This record gives sequence, C-alpha cells and structure tokens, in this order.
Amino acid sequence: MNSTNIPEVKLGIVAVSRDCFPIALSEKRRAAITAACAAKGLPVYEAQTTVENEADMQKAVAEVTAAGCNALTVFLGNFGPETPETLLAKFFDGPCMYVAAAEGDGDMINGRGDAYCGMLNCSYNLGMRHLSAYIPEYPVGTAEEIADKMAEFVPIARTLLGVRDLRIITFGPRPQDFFACNAPIKGLHELGIEIEENSELDLLVSYKEHADDPRIAEVCADMAAEMGEGCYYPDLLARMAQFELTLLDWAENHKGSKKYVAFADKCWPAFPSQFGFEPCYVNSRLASRGIPVSCEVDIYGALSEYIGICASGDTVTLLDINNSVPKYIYDEDVAGKFDYQLTDTFMGFHCGNTPSCKMCSDRAVKYQLIQHRLLEPAGSDPDFTRGTLEGDIAPSDITFYRLQCDSEGTLRAYIAQGEVLPVATRSFGGIGVFAIPEMGRFYRHVLIQKRYPHHGAVAFGHYGKTLFEVFKLLGLTDIAYNQPKALPYPTENPFA
Repeated sequence: MNSTNIPEVKLGIVAVSRDCFPIALSEKRRAAITAACAAKGLPVYEAQTTVENEADMQKAVAEVTAAGCNALTVFLGNFGPETPETLLAKFFDGPCMYVAAAEGDGDMINGRGDAYCGMLNCSYNLGMRHLSAYIPEYPVGTAEEIADKMAEFVPIARTLLGVRDLRIITFGPRPQDFFACNAPIKGLHELGIEIEENSELDLLVSYKEHADDPRIAEVCADMAAEMGEGCYYPDLLARMAQFELTLLDWAENHKGSKKYVAFADKCWPAFPSQFGFEPCYVNSRLASRGIPVSCEVDIYGALSEYIGICASGDTVTLLDINNSVPKYIYDEDVAGKFDYQLTDTFMGFHCGNTPSCKMCSDRAVKYQLIQHRLLEPAGSDPDFTRGTLEGDIAPSDITFYRLQCDSEGTLRAYIAQGEVLPVATRSFGGIGVFAIPEMGRFYRHVLIQKRYPHHGAVAFGHYGKTLFEVFKLLGLTDIAYNQPKALPYPTENPFA
C-alpha cells in the first residue's frame, strides 16, 4: 500500500560509549550494524557523533535531526554513559529504541564492552527520568541481530509517529442504538490525538458543493475499472464519486496542525435517504489508501484501524464479531480439514466496507439488505440502500485487535492472531469465516468480561508482535490476548 496518510520512517543510529571503555569499540560495532542494515535493504543514517557526555548528546541530536531522522536507535557498543544516553530519548523528537552489543567480535580484555550490564542501568535511568523507549524482548545482539531488531522497530516507530500526528474527523452523533460505539474521548487527548466533531448536515452541505466537480468523471472511471463490468451500479457511480471527493477534500482542508487523518462517520439511518446511496464502498476505497473510515461513528474503531495500517503498512478493515458458524458449515468445510474446534470459529461481518483487494473475486457493489428492510418499502427494488461492497473475504492470516477507552476513561486493548478460512459463508455483506485458537474462551473472558464492543479491527497478516509493543509504548497496561488452555484467565472457572 502506497499512502501519504502514514509516516515514512527515517531511522538513525547513535552509538554511545562509557569514557572508561575504548570508544573505538562502540564505533567499530556501530559501523558493522550500519553495514548489516544496508545488506538487508534497510536504510539507516549513521551518526558520526559518538556520545560520551551531555555535550556529545546535544551534538548527536542536532546531527540526526539535521539529517531528517524521525526515529532513533541508541546503541550501547560498550557499557555506555547512563545520563547522556538516556537524555537522547528526552531531547530527540521521535521514538527511540535501545539495544546493546553482544560480545564475540574481539578478545575478552580490550575487546569486552559489558553492554549486557550497561543495558540494566540504561533501563533504570530511563525509568528514573520517566522516559518511554522501545527495548526489544532480548536487546543484546551481534551486528546482524541488531539490524533485524532495527527492522522490527520501523513499523513500531511508524505507528507511534502516526498516532501522535493524527486527527480523527467525525460526522454525526454516535448512534443511540449502537451505544457500544460511545466511549469517552479522554483517551484520545492522552495520546495526543486531535478530534474534530461535525454534524451530518456539515457533510451534506459539503457534498452538495461538490456537485458537478470536474474530477467526478475520473473517479467514476477508476471505480468501474476497480470493480469490473457487471459488478457495480452504473447510475450510482457519480454520486459515490462525488462523496469520495468530498471526504478527500475535507481531510486535506481540515488537518490543521496534524499530518494524518481518519474518519468516523454516521452511516445510518438518515445517510442513505439524504445522500442517495450507502457510503460503504467509498469507505472501502479510502481505507485502501490508508485513510480509514469507521462505521457508526466508532471513534476508537477508526483509531484502531489507523494503528493497524501503520503497523502493517497495508490496508485493514473494521468488522463486527458477528455470528457463530453453523454446525453444518463447520462439519462440511472445517472439521477434519483445519485444526479448529467449532468454538474457535466465528463470522466477521460488516455491511460492505472491506477493501476489494481483500475480498474474493466475486465481490460486487450491492445493496444493504438490513437497511433495505428498514428504510425502503416492502417488496420494492433497492434504491438508496445501494452502495455496499459485498462478498466473502479472501483467505488470509489475520490479526483481530482493538484499542478501546472504557467507561472510567482507561485505555485497554486486545490482540488475537488467526486466519480467514477458505470457506464459503453462504451469507450477505462483507463477511468471512474466521478462526482464532481458543476463540471461545477469549470471547468470554476478554471480549465479554472486559466489556469490549462488537467492532474489531482486522489487519491482514500476523502483526501481534508489533501491535503489542505499540500498545505498551502508548502506555497501556491491560493488553489482552487469546491465552492457551494451559494459561487460564483470572475469571475462568477452574471447575468448568
């Protein structure tokens, strides 16, 4: 996915050295890491300033800033100077990662750096100064191993940079009948996110102002090419294209002091009758460009989607954790073919907001069956309830996750990895048969027990490792996951 709505990370590396250790040891090891990164195709700016004291620290920060770095690896090539090395995280304006050199590239007299020891005091000093930094699961390694850790840091840094420069734009009040989409926005401010709340009328006015926009024809042609003949309503394209341009222009004109945007829009019940279509397909197209548009004014759903886009570098979707898989489908298409129990499976569904690139080839723009029942005369052909993107979601590894603010204003999150199975749903909407190990227990003791809403974000791949580190660095202390049977949940009945 090529998107201007997520940050581009420029990573720098600064070596530090304790003045009673050979500085050449840190510099030699720093150069080896830079070479290893280059061999792996990871561009890194190698700062020539080696930090031994606070004056060096200031010089190093100025150097990497002038080079355009927005993320930094602080490398303990030897024990390291505790105060200057941790002040790098204070004065550098971007995410920092701390790693240390393993021994083995020299003798054990003048070639021993004791960085394994130095990482302990580095962590202690970061804590004393209340500074946040990323420290990998095992932060000590050879040049090649450190290069791998730096590559893993890039999507973490990208997500942190994106969140801190994000504005979430909403249209309409959160629906009363979907009270689960309501959540305190206090958590957004704590993360440094700005929120702009507008009425549906504001959106309608802007939409009408885009009538006869000269760009509409080009967008219509792009929509037709994306879907293919017979998979869209020709008479609907101009209306949908007009709406797409309305959202894109609003995003560009309302960024304010921020660089990136996400939308949370009210899509029913008034929207289709007043705009003349359902917004789902347009929402899916924006998501495919890295601009999530969540349904039903789900603000934390939009934030979760944006986090997933940054973490994966790919598009995502927002789905209801919707319905159980009927036993007859499980018996026909899952049992004996995949190593899942019935309770490990469920269907993820939404009206039609999943990008077409993540759906099976028979996807098409259709009408929203539930809204047609509700809003249009019984027995009539669908009219303004058309505009959803329907079809089965393509088989893929997935990560189901969500960041949420609870009723007390506390941020928490869950992450669960699994897959979309190659199983026909026999249903409507944008939908797939999902399988997550121990989903039944996770559903009861995380999703229900911790009172999460029905919407979950879906990243198309296994990104749990990255998301877990991101959520930790955002300050969350409650990060749930689908625990194996051998690890019971605190609320799980041991006698069940």
